[in-house]
Amino acid sequence: MSKREHLIYDPEHECMSRDQLLALQSVRLVETVKREYENVPMYRARMDEKGITPDDIRSVEDLKLLPFMEKTDLRDYYPFQLLASQKSEIVRIQGSSGTTGKPIVAGYTRNDVNVWSNMMARTLTAAGCTRDDIVQVAYGLGLFTGGFGAYQGADRLGAMVVPMSSGNTQRQIMMMKDLGVTLLCCTPSYAAYLGETIHEMGLVPGKDIHLKAGCFGAEPWTEAMRVRIEALLGIDACDIYGLTEIAGPGVAFECLEKHGMHINEDHVIAEIIDPATGEPLPYGQSGELVFTTITKTGMPMLRYRTHDICSLTVEKCACGRTLARMSRITGRTDDMLIIRGVNVFPSQIETVLVGTQGVAPHYMLIVDRVNDSDTLEVQVEMTEDMFSDTVSHIEAVHKHIADQIKSVVGISAKVTLVAPKSVPRSEGKAKRVIDKRKL
Repeated sequence: MSKREHLIYDPEHECMSRDQLLALQSVRLVETVKREYENVPMYRARMDEKGITPDDIRSVEDLKLLPFMEKTDLRDYYPFQLLASQKSEIVRIQGSSGTTGKPIVAGYTRNDVNVWSNMMARTLTAAGCTRDDIVQVAYGLGLFTGGFGAYQGADRLGAMVVPMSSGNTQRQIMMMKDLGVTLLCCTPSYAAYLGETIHEMGLVPGKDIHLKAGCFGAEPWTEAMRVRIEALLGIDACDIYGLTEIAGPGVAFECLEKHGMHINEDHVIAEIIDPATGEPLPYGQSGELVFTTITKTGMPMLRYRTHDICSLTVEKCACGRTLARMSRITGRTDDMLIIRGVNVFPSQIETVLVGTQGVAPHYMLIVDRVNDSDTLEVQVEMTEDMFSDTVSHIEAVHKHIADQIKSVVGISAKVTLVAPKSVPRSEGKAKRVIDKRKL
C-alpha cells in the first residue's frame, strides 16, 4: 500500500470499481451522443452517413460505431459550428495557434470550466499540492489552456497562486525565491531552463528555492529529461496531459508513483486505435490515442483523434486510483518524421542526448533533402565543462551520440556539437525540428 494514497482529491470517482466506472461512462456517453446529434449538424450528417442514430449507442461497447473527429474539423467549422450549446451559454473561449492563420478554438460553458477545474485540482493533489502550498504558474495565460488550467486547479484547492504566465525568467526566479513557491507549473523544457538559470545564479534548491514538485506538460518529454529536471530543481517532476479540444491540462496526470498518467475517465473515455486502419487496439498495445468527452456541454468531442502515440493500462495503481493510465507520449502520427523510409520521433533522439554526459538537453533536428536523399542533422548543445574539454574527449562524445542515434533510430545522422546557449531557448513549447523539405 502506498504512503501517498491520501493524495487523492475525489476518491469517490478516482477509486471507483471498473464496473461502476463503465456504467457511469455508458450513461454519460448516451447523453452526450444525443446532445451532439441534436445540436451539431456536421456530426449528425456523419452519423446519418454511417446509418447510426443515438438509439444505437447504448453503452461504451458501442463507442466503436461512432465516426471520428479530427483537428481539421475545428478549422473547417471555425469558429462556432461545432457548438452543442447556445452561444449565450459559452463563458470562455480557449484555443491554440493555427498553422493556417486561424487558431483552433473551443467554447466552454460554465459546466465545462467547473469540470476542468476539478480535473486540475485532482492533478495538483496527485503531485502533493494542498491548500497550504504556493503554486507558480509559468504557462502562458491567454488563449492557450495551460495557464488558466493550472490557475483554476490551484484556486479550486484553495492554494496561493502566483500567475506569472510565461517569460521573464529572472523575475520568475525572484518570485519563486521571495514568495517561497512550493509547486511549479510550466513546460518541461522551460523547467529545465529555469533549473539551469537558478544554478547559474548561485541559488541552491532546498535552501534558496523551496520547490517540492512540478506539473509539466504541453510538449513530449522523456524519462531522462525528468531525471534531469528533478536533479536541477530538487523536486518530484510529474507529467500532465491535456488538449484544448478536450479540456486543457488535467485530462490525465501522474501521481507520485510516476507509473503512467491517470485518465479522468468519469469525464473522458480513452481508446487506442491503429492509426492506419482506425481499428481499436487492446490494452497494453501502442497506437494512436482517441478521446471522447462525456461531461462536456459546450463543444463535446466524440472519438477525437489526438495523433499522440501511447498505450493504456487498467491495472490498479499503488496510489489507490483505479483510473486507466496512459503511458508517456512517444511521438505523434502527424509530427513523425519519415527519413529514408524510417519513422523517426524527436523523443527517440532526446532519449539518447539526455542520457549522455557532457551535453545539455537542448537540441535541434534539421531534416533536408540533398540529391534526392533525405539527410538528418542533430545539433546538440555542449555543457560549459564539455566546451572547454580536450578535443579527444569531445570527439569521443560525438562518436558515442552518433552511434547511439544509429542504434536507437536505425539511420545515420550528422551530429554537430554546438556551443553552450547556442540552441534557441523557449519559454513555451520547445521547437525541436526544422524540416527543410517542407519549406
